[in-house]
Amino acid sequence: MSNLFRDRSPYSWSFRLGRGRRILDLPLVAWLAVIWALLWGTPSWANLVNGVVVAVCLCLAFPLPAVDIGLRLRPLGILRLAGYLLYDMFSSSVEVTRQIFAKGPYHAAVVAVPLRVRSDLMLTATAVAVSNVPGGSVIEVRRSTATVFLHVLDADDPGEIESAQRSVWRMEELVARAFGTAEDIAHAAQPVPEGD
Repeated sequence: MSNLFRDRSPYSWSFRLGRGRRILDLPLVAWLAVIWALLWGTPSWANLVNGVVVAVCLCLAFPLPAVDIGLRLRPLGILRLAGYLLYDMFSSSVEVTRQIFAKGPYHAAVVAVPLRVRSDLMLTATAVAVSNVPGGSVIEVRRSTATVFLHVLDADDPGEIESAQRSVWRMEELVARAFGTAEDIAHAAQPVPEGD
């Protein structure tokens, strides 16, 4: 008799079949079903259902170890992150355009911004989100210290450097609230590092 129980990841299920254990990873099943439907070239419910059946059979026949990457999907957090990204992209585009047409040279700088959340997923997602905004590109990510190095325009003004750091920390918090675990959210809610 098989025992069905939740594994550590909220998106995977484990089956005990006799002496063996099989993992059924729901995102993998969904992805394989979509690929199956695309391979047939004709979108239909029959192709999608067959794709799910084939995907489940593949996952049970060729088991992968359960891996929890720490991804949690929070719809409200995702909406907040998307809204903030759109706003930040618009306002940063306007600022970069203003700097292009203004007279005088602007001195750029590289600023180290230590992050509060140390998981690889949150570090990567924060760096990608920050790089999508004009005027602030991440040029290096140091995993050992959870630090991103950000290229900042108009570095003559100390307020611009502080503003860039605050923007990265805000983005980190929004990313954690959209995709992070409860532990990631707790770390992102901590005060920002002093003296940096």
